[in-house]
Amino acid sequence: MTSDGVEQPTVKVSVAIPNWNGARFLPACLDSLRAQTFRDFDVVVVDNGSTDESLSLLEERYPEVRVVRWPANRGVAAAFNEGLRQCRGEMLALLNNDMELDRRWLEALVPALDSDASLGACASKILFIDRRTINSAGDFYTRDGVPGNRGARELDRGQYDRPELVFGASGGAALFRRSVFEQIGPFDEDLVSYCEDVDWSFRMQLAGYRCLYVPEALAYHWGSATGGGELASFYCGRNFIRVLFKNLPRSVLRRHWRAILWRELSLAGEALRHGREPAARARLAGQAAGLRAIPATLRERRRTMRMKRVSDDYIESILVH
Repeated sequence: MTSDGVEQPTVKVSVAIPNWNGARFLPACLDSLRAQTFRDFDVVVVDNGSTDESLSLLEERYPEVRVVRWPANRGVAAAFNEGLRQCRGEMLALLNNDMELDRRWLEALVPALDSDASLGACASKILFIDRRTINSAGDFYTRDGVPGNRGARELDRGQYDRPELVFGASGGAALFRRSVFEQIGPFDEDLVSYCEDVDWSFRMQLAGYRCLYVPEALAYHWGSATGGGELASFYCGRNFIRVLFKNLPRSVLRRHWRAILWRELSLAGEALRHGREPAARARLAGQAAGLRAIPATLRERRRTMRMKRVSDDYIESILVH
């Protein structure tokens, strides 16, 4: 039964959390999972070679959590995929280690995903830890090849309080249908970190599945607590290019290639203009790596396009200006 006395869906849910040196944040994250009103779930933490007290903390305070220990950091995408392999639920919830959840988070997401077989994922309403600034109200993807979070940095005034279809769900706090992973494949481990959820959402859309934003599913994010910096700039610079060449239909790419080129150049130029030279150099290095990898990316593209079940016009319609 839910907190309102309504019978819960009879589905098994698994929660996977990648962790790297997140001991400061894990207790709040795991305690908020313990407090969930939806109870039929298990939790696995995939530890990416932590050197802090994460592992001892998990062993001493959270014996119900299964822990996969890796000796080195293999990236978020690999950790998510290991969580998928370790979990047995029909639905898979993915969480960053610096998320705190409203007690009804799963109670809101599970029936939403269960209600419509055409849904591949459900997105949360993610606020920053101040509980009033929006981190993400679902993901979008632009026609010039850049992903983003709806409502990012806006004050939450109820402008995103309506359920609606969105491009994708932030992997920081979202619920996915396991059978869709079996159909379109896992997260792309070549991306390592950043944009792995965007790439998966693109493939999900190409395969004919949708993503529903569920505003009642509230999560609170510290934000870049165990990531960010120049490494993030490098991976974003590289992965933006990989995601668009891997997934954007040819007619859409042909129509918008000038805007895509201009956008990529402006991202690096913006960093330089604001005096963030290390970040700019990292982004430029990432862009160069993305360009060098285009032949390999195009081979992956052939696999992606074989699973395409929707028209180019549909993909164009879900991209924003």
